[in-house]
Amino acid sequence: MSQLSAILETEVRSQIEAIRAEAAQRAQSIVHEAQQRAEALVASRKAALEAQLQSGIVRARSAADLESAALRLGGAEANMSKAFAQAEQQLLGLTQSPQYREILVKLILEAKAALGADPEVVEVHPDEVATAQQALLGTGLNIPVQANPAVRSGVRLVARGGRSAIANTLLGRLERTRDALAPQIAQLLSEGSVPAGQ
Repeated sequence: MSQLSAILETEVRSQIEAIRAEAAQRAQSIVHEAQQRAEALVASRKAALEAQLQSGIVRARSAADLESAALRLGGAEANMSKAFAQAEQQLLGLTQSPQYREILVKLILEAKAALGADPEVVEVHPDEVATAQQALLGTGLNIPVQANPAVRSGVRLVARGGRSAIANTLLGRLERTRDALAPQIAQLLSEGSVPAGQ
């Protein structure tokens, strides 16, 4: 029996060794699969974080570009406003020049043609009444001149009966051309051709 028990013991040991070897192989396989999954998860998370980082960088650049464009636009708009304010001052300065009487003659004749009726009165800024009266002498028109503080750098002709009126002023012309001139002025300002402060 001792031989039988030795055989059984040997057989049991070999089965135990086989079970241990199989368990070690399974454990190694499980560990290997777990490592592969962990590496895949780490790679996936790393790729997601990299994508988030790139997306964040793109968003930050876009925001910076928008901010920069807004600042440039704000600066261009401010310079454009300065340019138009300077043009207005130049036009208002013309009202003090000796040539303004001839300018008023042209403005009166243009307004009369556009009015399509006989004017009852010519309205001008209070500071320009005397100049307007002199200008009317050159036109051959016999129209009274009235002061109107709302009219600057030009005339407003009122038709008989006051039913219609037309204004023809230098500042009005500047305002009407503002939209057409704005892109050209913006381009000149951006090229530096016209200093904003002049």
